[in-house]
Formats: sequence, structure tokens, C-alpha cells
Amino acid sequence: MVTLLDLFSENDQIKKWHQSLTDKKRQLILGLSTSTKALAIASSLEKEDRIVLLTSTYGEAEGLVSDLISILGEELVYPFLVDDAPMVEFLMSSQEKIISRVEALRFLTDSSKKGILVCNIAASRLILPSPNAFKDSIVKISVGEEYDQHAFIHQLKENGYRKVTQVQTQGEFSLRGDILDIFEMSQLEPCRIEFFGDEIDGIRSFEVETQLSKENKIELTIFPASDMLLREKDYQRGQSALEKQISKTLSPILKSYLEEILSSFHQKQSHADSRKFLSLCYDKTWTVFDYIEKDTPIFFDDYQKLMNQYEVFERELAQYFTEELQNSKAFSDMQYFSDIEQIYKKQSPVTFFSNLQKGLGNLKFDKIYQFNQYPMQEFFNQFSFLKEEIERYKKMDYTIILQSSNSMGSKTLEDMLEEYQIKLDSRDKTSICKESVNLIEGNLRHGFHFVDEKILLITEHEIFQKKLKRRFRRQHVSNAERLKDYNELEKGDYVVHHIHGIGQYLGIETIEIKGIHRDYVSVQYQNGDQISIPVEQIHLLSKYISSDGKAPKLNKLNDGHFKKAKQKVKNQVEDIADDLIKLYSERSQLKGFAFSADDDDQDAFDDAFPYVETDDQLRSIEEIKRDMQASQPMDRLLVGDVGFGKTEVAMRAAFKAVNDHKQVVILVPTTVLAQQHYTNFKERFQNFAVNIDVLSRFRSKKEQTATLEKLKNGQVDILIGTHRVLSKDVVFADLGLMIIDEEQRFGVKHKETLKELKKQVDVLTLTATPIPRTLHMSMLGIRDLSVIETPPTNQSLSCSDLCFGKE
Repeated sequence: MVTLLDLFSENDQIKKWHQSLTDKKRQLILGLSTSTKALAIASSLEKEDRIVLLTSTYGEAEGLVSDLISILGEELVYPFLVDDAPMVEFLMSSQEKIISRVEALRFLTDSSKKGILVCNIAASRLILPSPNAFKDSIVKISVGEEYDQHAFIHQLKENGYRKVTQVQTQGEFSLRGDILDIFEMSQLEPCRIEFFGDEIDGIRSFEVETQLSKENKIELTIFPASDMLLREKDYQRGQSALEKQISKTLSPILKSYLEEILSSFHQKQSHADSRKFLSLCYDKTWTVFDYIEKDTPIFFDDYQKLMNQYEVFERELAQYFTEELQNSKAFSDMQYFSDIEQIYKKQSPVTFFSNLQKGLGNLKFDKIYQFNQYPMQEFFNQFSFLKEEIERYKKMDYTIILQSSNSMGSKTLEDMLEEYQIKLDSRDKTSICKESVNLIEGNLRHGFHFVDEKILLITEHEIFQKKLKRRFRRQHVSNAERLKDYNELEKGDYVVHHIHGIGQYLGIETIEIKGIHRDYVSVQYQNGDQISIPVEQIHLLSKYISSDGKAPKLNKLNDGHFKKAKQKVKNQVEDIADDLIKLYSERSQLKGFAFSADDDDQDAFDDAFPYVETDDQLRSIEEIKRDMQASQPMDRLLVGDVGFGKTEVAMRAAFKAVNDHKQVVILVPTTVLAQQHYTNFKERFQNFAVNIDVLSRFRSKKEQTATLEKLKNGQVDILIGTHRVLSKDVVFADLGLMIIDEEQRFGVKHKETLKELKKQVDVLTLTATPIPRTLHMSMLGIRDLSVIETPPTNQSLSCSDLCFGKE
């Protein structure tokens, strides 16, 4: 038995190409596309230790990265990507992209590592520090050695590490006395470095959430946390260029802006716009290709597309730079991106991939390899047709491979094959029997018909028209492991212990007991009394919050006062308003509409979602559907941060209601949000026969009247609106589901109307910040609660900036 990669590599032309990879000649490969192209690129690692693949766009690169990871595993694939739009890198480049690029640079500077670098045109032009500067920024520390603490902290900041109160993710560090916590870029867990003066007394890894120490280390290598490094000499070059420009600048706006940048450079601090000024700071415009060794093979993916994208990028860059000049944010000597001439100057073996030889201009090739490969046909769930094709190609001694994305998919596909009497010869996760019918697990995006080697690969996409979710390099830290508020403490903060009451946080100290080091949280109470709490029991503490901002009085240890106060508060909390209890009691007695179980239409809608659902999303969807299928009216609260996927969950609930011929109303607090939801719902439901309308002040009186008439007649399936939908003239033909976005932002009068509506229909409430009473009711079990704690894959955490202006 062999793997798919082994099977593909047996092709004679692939072998000849491998043998000539080290020749410094231009080679052209024709006829391969998507999955077979990825297999050819992956197979080259049998001959070469490292390969560079240049693609046209970010999307093309993502697709190939996904296929290469499916074939080789993520340990051998290094994406170095930048958004195709020039301005995006300056305005909103995500931390995840930067981490990925740093990991790629680390790969390129470590000759012992084997793998494939995948880079798009925009990324190939990104200005970087010199390879030597990147190597020099790598810090190695060992237990027992001495390091100047202040110089060490300064170097961490120079290397892009961000100082925080408590480390949560890669690229952060915190300092508490002689204890330095750092989440190094290549580590799966952060490390705690203990200093004794300037000597390193210990290095230990620890868990982010519990702060519990795990493993002692002898040494630690600290790689840069950014692909933008500025040293003393770089700042000096930048200062000199800025001072020269300021002296001859007539525009007061530009002069003020440049003086702001200059001030940051004088303080040796990075500015939000520092990347725009790198060409002034570095001795030359270094790029990723300066990191690539001389004889490393370079593969060009579809040269015609590359050149087209290069021209598009040039136009957009010129347009953006012109806008910056007009807005007094740039001057003519600045260079935002490098050119790509150095790619062609490198004396490296080059291979071009293309579907056709036409369109390659005047390029001359030393060797051309033509492959006979076709995209796999689609079967549109027609298993009888699939059976015919499998039997036909089996008679021709083909190796037939059916691919599912996971074990659950394999089981489903196996059951379907058995139902249609399609015999499997082999079922293994990765191994394949030649000239047989095989079922494997994999994540190649597309199947293919490789005539040369008689290979047929059929994926779930071709069988079910199911889009395979793209795979990306995993994040080393789950976003579900974010620290809670009580972990964001500074010395002097007031805290509440669930037994001892209000105290003052003194910090974390390491105490040795019987030769074992443990970390403890120190809390001080009245009269200077102190307690030490093991960090793994930090859940016993919460941060003290006061409505008036006044400092509280510290409790005494063991005087019973806090216990009495706690009981008094508990009694008050349990005293929930009678009308709310009555409402939810009535709802529990009512019989509502029991929605039917999922059918093919619901499955088709769910599968049309083009992204990977998080586990929290899937669990929430299951909980909501289960509630809707029950006879008791649903009242569920869905909590999740902005961008975590609450809207998709709500859309699936809405489709379920409409699929059972019920109407849905979506209530939002603002007109802008109503329009945003209307646009998103229209796009998501565009391939399904669902009528969606909006009711807000953006609509004229005539349009609103028409909408209300259609709503009353059942011609509107989903209505989105502000509190306007609570008016008496809004009449539904058959309302089945109400979705409320941020209920706490509605007024008292509107909430009274909502109370009455909630008695009659299923209710789903969405919120990023639940009001305490609503959340408390969920905790008591009066309302059901679903929580989405993890963002989608490669989703950056939402960040709000508070900006001050003169107006």
C-alpha cells in the first residue's frame, strides 16, 4: 500500500523533473491544476530540502497552502502572505498574519529546517529587516547566566513584543518585580523567567488560564515577534531623513504629521505608521527573497496571472500613494513596497506552472513537461451515476480514490456506497491499494482524473457539491483560553475572596516548600494580615468593582462580617421581579409550535456557509434547533463577542422557521444595524426562495406601507427592523420566531411590548454584553443560555480604538 503522494510521484515525467530541479534552467509544467499541482510541488521535497512558491493572489496562496498542508502536514508548509490591497497591510494587518510571516522568516534563517514557503505577489514586495538583523535579534537565555534586566526588556520591545498586564497570546510579555512572563513566538505555552538580581534563577512553562507552572527549562530561545524590526541605527537613519524633509516642507499638516513620527523615532518607539517609513530607516529595501538561499528552487504559479496581479497591485499602490500625498500623509521620497526585480536576479532553478503555453510572452524554456490531467466531473448526489463511473474505470485498471474530510464523513459516505452496492476494496486514513477502490481521509479541495498514471480522485465536493473548508495553520493558543477579568490585576487593585471578603492584591510570589516551587497570589487584609493563594485557585478571587469609584474598606480575617454581608446580598439577588417570574412561568406552561427536524433544504442552507464553524457555533446551533423542535416556546440567550459568528447561528434558526412556513422578525436597536443585517441576510439567503424585507426610517412611508401589507398577507418571510416593528400597525400573518439583537439597548416601553410578544413565539436573544438581570436569569435556569467563546479560524479579535480630535 502507498500514499497518494507516493502514487503521484511514480510518474516518469515527475521523476525527470525532480532530477533536473537543481539545474539553473527554466522549466515549464503544463496541464496540472489545483490538487495535482499541489501534489507535484509537495513531491519536490523528496529531492530538495526547501522550495519557494510564488502565487498571484492571497486567495490562490491560501488554496495551495490548504492543499499542501493536507498532503504534507502543517510542519512543512510556511505561508508568507500579505493582503492583495496595498492599503490593508498599513491599516489593518492582523496579528495572526504577522505571526505566520515571522514563523516563515524563522524557517528561512534556519538551514536545518525543511519545507515549502508560499508567498503571494504582494508579500514578495513587503519591506523587511535584513536577514542579518533578523538573525541578530534572536535571543538565547540560560539558567545561571546573567543578563541586564533593563537591556533585556529593551530588546524584547525592539523585537516587537508587547508589554501587557498578563500574557495571553504569542508576542506578549509582562513584568512583576523579578518575574518576567513571556509568550515566545515558537512556543505552545508561555514561560516564566525568574531573576535573582541579573542572574536567571529559573525558567518554567505555565498554563495561560490557570497560571500553573508546568515544566522546568534549562534554556529558552526567543525569536522576534514582528517582521518589522527597528534598531538604534535604523531610527537614526529615519530621523535624519525626516528632519531633512521637515526642513523643506511647506505644508503645515504634513510637517505636523512628520514631526509626530519623528518624535516617536527620537523616543525609539514604534509608531502606528512606522511600516510606511521603513524605506527611510533601512540601508536598502530588503524583501523575503533576500532571505532565500541562492540555489533554492523557485516555482511560479501561473505566470500570466502573476504578471496581471503585479500590474493590478502597481495601479492600486500608485493610487493609494497619491491619496496619501493629497492627504499630507506622505512625501515623494517614501517607498511603501519594494519592487520584485531581485527575484529575477537570483541565480536559482525556476519552474513555471501553467495550463497553457500561450500567454507566457517571450519566455524561453529549457524543458517542457506536458501532463494529461483533467478536473474530476461532478456527480450531483447521483450515486447510480457514480457507481457506473467507478465500475467503468475499475475495468480499465484505474486506482480509484474516494476522499472524505473526516471520519464522520467517511462513515456517511461508506453507508451511502453500501446502499448503492458500490464495493470498497480498501478503507484507510492515508494508505491506498493500487488498481482498487479506496476510501481515505484528506482535505484536497478538488478531485482529478490523472490519465498518465490511471488515478481517479473523487472528493466530497464532486459527490455532494460540498465546499471543503480550507485548512490553515493552527493557532498555538486557543482563544477560548483568554484570561478572565480577575487575572488582569495590578498591584494595589482591590479583590474579593469568596470567603475572606475584600482585600488588596499584592502580586504573585514564588514560594519554595519542600524543594518544590509554587506560585501564590498574595492578598492583604485589614491590620496588615495576609493570605497566600495558589495560582491554580485564583478562581476564588474576583476583581472588586465599585459604582462610585471609591476605595472600599478592607475586611478583617475571620470576623464574620463579610459572611453576613454576602448573605444579605444573596437574599436581594434572589428577589427577582414578580412580573418576570410570572412571565417565564406562563411560558413554561404554554404550548408553542414544534418545528420539524432538519430536512434536505436545511442541510443545503447549512452547507452553503463558506467558512469553518467553530465548536461553540455548532453546539449553539444544535441547542437552538433542539429548543425549536420542542413544543414549549423557546427562550434562549446567545452570548458571543463581536465577530464570533452569532449572526450565522441566527440565520440558521431563521431558515428553520421559514422552512416550516413561519414568519421571522429580527429586532435591532439602530437603523444602521437594521440595514447591515438586511444586507447580510439578503446575501446569505440569495440562493433560497426566502422573501426578506426591512422596516426602518431609511424606507419611505410608501415603502413601509407596502411592506406592512405584504407582511400581513404572508408575502414577507423575514422582517428586519428597529422598534418600529413593535408598532400596533405591524401585523404578522403567522409569526413563529423573534430574534432580538442587544435587548438591553431598548427602552422600558419597548421591553413591555416584547414581554407580551415573548409569550406567543420562540425567542432568540443575541448579545455581546448581557445585562446582569438577563444573565442571572439564565444562570438560574429561567432562560436557556448558549455561549460562543471562540472566534472563527484566523479571525482577529475585535479591537476598539479611542481617538481624540480637535473638533
